[in-house]
Amino acid sequence: MRILICDDDPLMIEQLKAYCKEFFEKIHVKCPEPVCFSDGESLLSDEGEKDLLFLDIEMPGMNGIYVGNELKKANSDIIIFIVTSYSEYLDEAMRFHVFRYLSKPLDKQRFFRNMKDAVDLYHSMTVKIPIETKQGVRTLPASAVIAIEAQARKVIAHTTAGDFASVHNMQRWLKLLPKNCFFQTHRSFIVNFEHITDFDHTLVNMADGQIHAYLTKRKYSAFKEAYLLYLESTR
Repeated sequence: MRILICDDDPLMIEQLKAYCKEFFEKIHVKCPEPVCFSDGESLLSDEGEKDLLFLDIEMPGMNGIYVGNELKKANSDIIIFIVTSYSEYLDEAMRFHVFRYLSKPLDKQRFFRNMKDAVDLYHSMTVKIPIETKQGVRTLPASAVIAIEAQARKVIAHTTAGDFASVHNMQRWLKLLPKNCFFQTHRSFIVNFEHITDFDHTLVNMADGQIHAYLTKRKYSAFKEAYLLYLESTR
């Protein structure tokens, strides 16, 4: 993971770096060294990977709204935290789907909660899933898996790249898939929250209505709660 900070306030940059270091120490993971910028121009000229960004709004030259829009156009998967004292920019920031809006001065516990969600989301987008069939193995990002369906004696992996007849059973798939993005709605279905179109008490519609997964009544409340938490984490 490559973390970037763009803020014209050196003290805020140091605070964000310290909070990031403390967060990763807390989860017992080595902290990536944040790459820091004091203005939007230098950030946009950076040619490295941009996975997670803390972005100020009020800066000399290009403001954060413009910079965030440009970065999202180049990479829709970038996770952007808006960090500002000015709440009036919230609506504009939400238009390019920022991940979270953090108010200055920063609240450490809120920062930690949001970082956990961001790291979970990043892992769900980057983890690779091997789909083993009788013909061979196809590797795809977890986000490309729409649903896993048990059909009689077969298990089908529905993906954005097509359908694959898996040699693994449903229990193996439950262990393989990231738990923060997938949910077993029925003994015959595991669904990816990312691809859900809508649902009711008996069916989950996915991939623009092309796939329909059963939802058991006893799992409805837990499923709805998990799905709403997932949506909250992607805001």
